Amino acid sequence: MKTIMIQGTTSDAGKSTLVAGLCRALVNQGHKVAPFKPQNMALNSAVTKDGGEIGRAQALQAIAAKVEARIDFNPILLKPNSDTGAQVIVHGKAISNMEADKYHDYKKVAMQAVLESHQRLANEFEILVVEGAGSPAEINLRAHDLANMGYAEAVDCPVLIVADIDKGGVFAHLVGTLALLSESEQARVKGFIINRFRGDIKLLESGLTWLEERTGKPVLGVLPYLHDLALDAEDAVALDNKVSQAKVKILVPLLPHMSNHTDFDPLRLQPNIDLQYIKIGQSLQGADLIIIPGSKNVTSDLKFLKEQGWQQEINQHLRYGGKVMGICGGYQMLGKKIFDPLHIESKVDEIEGLGLLDFTTELTQEKTLTQVTGIMHLDGQACELKGYEIHCGVSTGKALEQPLLHINHNNQIKADGCISDDKQIIATYLHGFFDCPEPTQQILDWLGVKNLEQPVIDINQHREVQLERLADVCVEHLALNKIQKIIEQGVDTKPVQ
Repeated sequence: MKTIMIQGTTSDAGKSTLVAGLCRALVNQGHKVAPFKPQNMALNSAVTKDGGEIGRAQALQAIAAKVEARIDFNPILLKPNSDTGAQVIVHGKAISNMEADKYHDYKKVAMQAVLESHQRLANEFEILVVEGAGSPAEINLRAHDLANMGYAEAVDCPVLIVADIDKGGVFAHLVGTLALLSESEQARVKGFIINRFRGDIKLLESGLTWLEERTGKPVLGVLPYLHDLALDAEDAVALDNKVSQAKVKILVPLLPHMSNHTDFDPLRLQPNIDLQYIKIGQSLQGADLIIIPGSKNVTSDLKFLKEQGWQQEINQHLRYGGKVMGICGGYQMLGKKIFDPLHIESKVDEIEGLGLLDFTTELTQEKTLTQVTGIMHLDGQACELKGYEIHCGVSTGKALEQPLLHINHNNQIKADGCISDDKQIIATYLHGFFDCPEPTQQILDWLGVKNLEQPVIDINQHREVQLERLADVCVEHLALNKIQKIIEQGVDTKPVQ
């Protein structure tokens, strides 16, 4: 197996998108390709078919490579649950919560998991396209690094560095990043890619010439700024949402530890929906539907929600006939109490919920990780849907006697979620709820939205169109033949011509 690694000068330089584009472009040329990210830190995750948890970006890249997502594509996943700590997930399973200093000591063990995954993929795939994390120039993190050059040196693979010109300072980013690497690390950097360029390329050419002469590294492509590119984000929340003639307004409180905000990407794409994330200090008033999202730290985010005065606004919204939905952690918040006897998320044994539904939740050590299909029952209608569960905790109580869904869980049918007696509140543990158009349409029906001029968008079909568009851009604007030579030659001391 040949390996190529994409590293970035900064976070959000475009590594995830570039890896997805390269995967699809290489697959379209007939290669058997797999994506890989040794270590990912993100609150957006996905569940693999075998019941493991990986970063959402690697699940997207698997779709780009036209392969089933698996735990080996992202052997180490860190899900932050505080400013200094994170849940550590190894080969798809949570092993513990660790503070940053403790995890630093754990990196030697984590590297073994990374190399095990690399070797398993080497036995099956022709090309591995690897995504780095953050920047390789973070010198305070160099010891025992497994996310960038530590991995590249361990498997002896070539590296391309991508920088975002839209942020400004692209030449300083690239030259500075290269200068902060060791000699052996500099030698394995085989070229640069500039991302998100807008304007006349001729105005950039003198800078590209200077960069190549200064560093001795070729610029292997300048990717244009792709307007309206809509793909699953690794972590950052896209707050802009341009809707001209929306029929319905959906508001989502932006919680500090909000997880899997990709749940709402399909809603953001709908021409009939104005979806807005409500930030600290803003109001939830004026919504047709308020959705309380998932959370990596439910007790902390529930406390934050109350501190913003949003609990009172939610209650007022319901009194005026508005609708509320809770997903995963948001579902748990709707109940009377959340118990944390094992201190999974905090040192508090219990916390009062929003008290809108008659049930309680107890957080548990074991995390539920599964892909499911099911049937939703709402307003006398029924429709099929599919999604995935990622949660710690079991909810019980009278409200659950009127479930929202019946899902197939390990070939057993079980109830999920609930519908309030007045039909104003619904809740579910299911992520990916809106990925299929039928449940989205049923939610619009529940909200009383009729006579839509445009049909509901299918996010899966839309994603495929975007991936093909991205692959075409890579073919057009990257020196793909040179990149393929780099992949073939590996860490060769001779520059690719």
